[in-house]
Amino acid sequence: MTARKIFATALASAALLLTGGCAQSFKADVARFQQLPAPQGESFTIVADDPRLAGGLEFQQYASLVAHKLGGVGYVPAEDAASAKLIVRMSYDVDTGRERVRSTNFGPDPFYRGYGYGYWRHPYYWGFYDPFLFGGGYQDIQSYTVYTASLSLKIDRAADNRRLFEGKAEAQSLSNKLTYLVPNLIDAMFVNFPGKSGETVKITVAPEKK
Repeated sequence: MTARKIFATALASAALLLTGGCAQSFKADVARFQQLPAPQGESFTIVADDPRLAGGLEFQQYASLVAHKLGGVGYVPAEDAASAKLIVRMSYDVDTGRERVRSTNFGPDPFYRGYGYGYWRHPYYWGFYDPFLFGGGYQDIQSYTVYTASLSLKIDRAADNRRLFEGKAEAQSLSNKLTYLVPNLIDAMFVNFPGKSGETVKITVAPEKK
């Protein structure tokens, strides 16, 4: 590989790292509607609102996270699901993603045309502005996929099936891993839980650890 190609490849790699690193964090939009009375130790059980999720070990793991959050605000997991005062219905999903294209431009090298090392007068010395290499300015075209993940949480009073809470959290991310997305969406859902009814808030979700 020539020195010129090495330099061009290095610039492209740097651009990809910069844009990729900045895009990892995402904001969750959380909408909540609620008529929950102040918690007084009511018991609850968590069930899958989507039959496809019922009975799975993955669902149980996320349900345990929700149970922990509910316990932190004053509710108690029911020892017997049949005797629970509240029924918490949870579902989650991530779509197949949408492709997006980003164009990154880098202008001519400022060292060319007499800035700094003036004794290098050849206009195509590698590492300097080369119009045949960069086309008058370096341009990097990048394609990436953005996924939309969602979490739905509903709470019903078991005695009469009255709906007391409805919440939905959505976020866009470069990751489609539910093991990363769902716990973060649960965290977002329980910020200032149960929230102001009818209000949609934005919660910043931490970037995925590499």
